[in-house]
Amino acid sequence: MRRPLRLLGPAVVSAGLIGLTACSTGTGPTSSPDTLRIAGPFEVHSLDPAVDGEVFTRLQVAETLVTSDIDGELAPALATDWSSSSDHTEWTFDLVEGATFHDGTPVTPDTVIGALETAAAQEASPLAETPIEALRAQGSSVVVELAAPYLTLPAVLTHYSTAVLAPGSYDDAGRVTSVIGSGPYEVERVQLPASIRTTRFDGWRDAPPAIRNVSFQSVGRAETRALMAASDQADVVFGLEPAGRQRIETTAGVGLESSLQPRTILLKVNAGHPALADVRVRRALSLALDREAMAGAVLREEGLAATQLLPPSLDSWQADLEPLRHDREAARALLAEAGWAPGADGMLHRDGEPLRLDLLTYPDRAELPALATAIQAALADVGVAVDVEVANSSEIPAAQADDSLELALIAKHFALVSDPLIDVAAVFDPDGADWGVMNWRDPAVETAVEALLAGAPEDAAVEHRRAIVGTAQSQLPLIPVAWYRMNAAVSESVEGFVLDPLETSWRITDLRWAS
Repeated sequence: MRRPLRLLGPAVVSAGLIGLTACSTGTGPTSSPDTLRIAGPFEVHSLDPAVDGEVFTRLQVAETLVTSDIDGELAPALATDWSSSSDHTEWTFDLVEGATFHDGTPVTPDTVIGALETAAAQEASPLAETPIEALRAQGSSVVVELAAPYLTLPAVLTHYSTAVLAPGSYDDAGRVTSVIGSGPYEVERVQLPASIRTTRFDGWRDAPPAIRNVSFQSVGRAETRALMAASDQADVVFGLEPAGRQRIETTAGVGLESSLQPRTILLKVNAGHPALADVRVRRALSLALDREAMAGAVLREEGLAATQLLPPSLDSWQADLEPLRHDREAARALLAEAGWAPGADGMLHRDGEPLRLDLLTYPDRAELPALATAIQAALADVGVAVDVEVANSSEIPAAQADDSLELALIAKHFALVSDPLIDVAAVFDPDGADWGVMNWRDPAVETAVEALLAGAPEDAAVEHRRAIVGTAQSQLPLIPVAWYRMNAAVSESVEGFVLDPLETSWRITDLRWAS
């Protein structure tokens, strides 16, 4: 049973209500004693799995063919088993028996094929990059025929964009108008972009979950999320920033769960910019950053200072490299070598033009604006003027598309599918990537990525991974700033909560009310 609401002073209750009103973008879902209340910073602007499907897979409404377990290993979902031909150009996925969608229609090979064809046609889905020649039904299985070997296909099929929805989810034009999945929970109500309410699906093929109803509320302000956790306005709260984490640590009745994610906070660089095309300038920007001081001041944990591109949670991608370091004088020397000299205003100039850069970031992750301000101060200290703009995250792909982006501070997840190689390959796409390199390519990196995707044996794979991270460390098309720790507050009324570092699922079916 849910414990009763803790008694709070009037000022605290008022502050909570004011915060919720100020930050909510829609009417929140109503709650009842058997409803698990979840809050987080994630807005849902579309029902299309390729656009915002991650919330529906995390809520266990929609299922993919393959998922990942808590250790990041591939695990069955709608497919109980999978196998490939000896040359990896044909994959067979055996579907689970007895699965039905929430509208009562059965999950069949044809419905799965329709969903995969839809995903493969969307540029936002990693399935669009796979060399699919044909999809066909074979008994109760789905067969994927490929034009070339693709060893990572099962990992790609863990991506939320490949979620299988019922045919009734689409209108005549193929647009998703409702999310009719096959998971243990079905959608009761959606109010875009702020709230979703789900209820237990009685036709679920496995044991019924202990939690009957779930409400999710998108809450943009980090301080409001922390207040919701501390004042019992939510049972599980994701996305706590450091100050909120400290609040929870001193609040009775609420626990803190924490996990180092496969995510890196990066300074994305336009390597085609007149100043930033010079690797000496990129190295100088990196040397100017006191990562430990920034991680300590903003993230409250010096150990989150990044030493290379990929975080230690992805141990197979860690290489024995000279760590990124802070050296203000070395930064100034490299900038001088590149032709930048102090002007009368104390800032650097070359050919009469100041070294002034625009840095774009977004507030979805509360740490980013604060880190952007710290980076601005660090670069000013070596003579580089930086103007910071905090905008919607969609502004970064837009600025990349029109080539107006100069610098962007982003938090890049390297395991959106269970195999980090898929995200690494996307980050280093020679044509550029919204959340990766811009106007930069390197033949050694391209060769290494191609070899890994082709299934290089492990001894060779180690060298290819090292070539990728080593070149990135040397050339710095992306400048690592910090690792990322996910924090969640969990009410003591909830048992069984485990934080998934890959954020594939919130594993609500593992939860139960404390007795």
